[in-house]
Amino acid sequence: MELNQFYFKMPGLKTEPIIDDSTLRDGIQMPGLAVGPKDAACIAKLLSEVGTERIEVFHYQEPDKQAAKLIIDQKLDMRVAGWCRAVKEDIDSAVKLGFNEVGISHPVSDIHFQTKWPEKTREQILANLIDVTEYAAKTCGLRTFVHGEDSTRADWTFESKLINGVAEAGAECYRVCDTVGIGLSDVGAPFPSGIPAKIVAIKKETKIKTIEIHAHDDFGNAVENTMAAIKAANGVWDKIYASTTYLGIGERAGNAETEKIILNLYLHYGVRKFEGKTEKLKQLADYIGHATGFHVPPNKAIVGDYGFAHESGIHTHGVLNNPWTYEPYPPELVGNQRRLTVGKQSGKGIIKHKITEITGNEPDDAVVATIVDKVKAIYANGRRASLNDDEFKKILQDLKIIQ
Repeated sequence: MELNQFYFKMPGLKTEPIIDDSTLRDGIQMPGLAVGPKDAACIAKLLSEVGTERIEVFHYQEPDKQAAKLIIDQKLDMRVAGWCRAVKEDIDSAVKLGFNEVGISHPVSDIHFQTKWPEKTREQILANLIDVTEYAAKTCGLRTFVHGEDSTRADWTFESKLINGVAEAGAECYRVCDTVGIGLSDVGAPFPSGIPAKIVAIKKETKIKTIEIHAHDDFGNAVENTMAAIKAANGVWDKIYASTTYLGIGERAGNAETEKIILNLYLHYGVRKFEGKTEKLKQLADYIGHATGFHVPPNKAIVGDYGFAHESGIHTHGVLNNPWTYEPYPPELVGNQRRLTVGKQSGKGIIKHKITEITGNEPDDAVVATIVDKVKAIYANGRRASLNDDEFKKILQDLKIIQ
């Protein structure tokens, strides 16, 4: 069977989705994670190779500055933006390091205004943001995005005014940030949390040139909300940026996973620019895990070690005869591999397969039955984990099947 039998069925998107990865900014804000400059540069290179077209990075502490310089000096086929607060000193730092573009993060909800600047009016807060945006875009000549922090809890009348203000100041793109993950993907969901409604309204009611979605995963809906934004932009916006992090790492419950958005766009929506790039998705996941200290869950979709692991009798029997029975796409497509393991639920099929794999000879039914009994006895004594290859070989050695 081929992928075309199941995938590439949706009509082509009339908007261009662009992956804007924030692993080296939002991702490494996750408690307990850290990444050195050289590893950051390697991660950036791999992100470029899997189809990321823009990334954003920190540039405040000295290691961040070193990482930014290493990344920029690689001259990757990918845009690199400096993440800034709405202060001119941050813009100056970005210019000094050689960034050509910046993202200015700024709250847009009264919840944040009243907590962070209780002494200021909305108008004073907006005036400062417009001033810094104009400084970045017009004075410094930087390609400028504005990130609307907490957009899904913002008053739309004020937010639309803010978007128009930064657009006139020179901002190219406005990022809808679902900062606490309460956004709703339903096309009928109202403001402020209805993401599709907001994507459409920003096009109709503001002057900003481009849109972006940045979804957090507090309800487990970050991928759903990101895809909902892309679908809402279809036929409305020429392009939409999807701000994601690899493996979904980030503050609290994290973000929409870069690898999930890429694979959904490629297989389900036929975004062909990712063709030939998905094979490195697993490699990048493993590298990020190694470089940051993040433990990649083995059952993580697409890139987890157990993403294509089979142990139960029904599943292994099916996969041994036809992988499509229990695999949605070939593991090689994402750089992963099939793993057939022996455990408590294993049946004769996988046992026979493992013996043949190790010895090079197909065993008779009596040998298979004997080893099945040996395996069951191990698990009857409370074993939980799958048997690794050395443990399975030890059973064969004890029975004189191999030396």
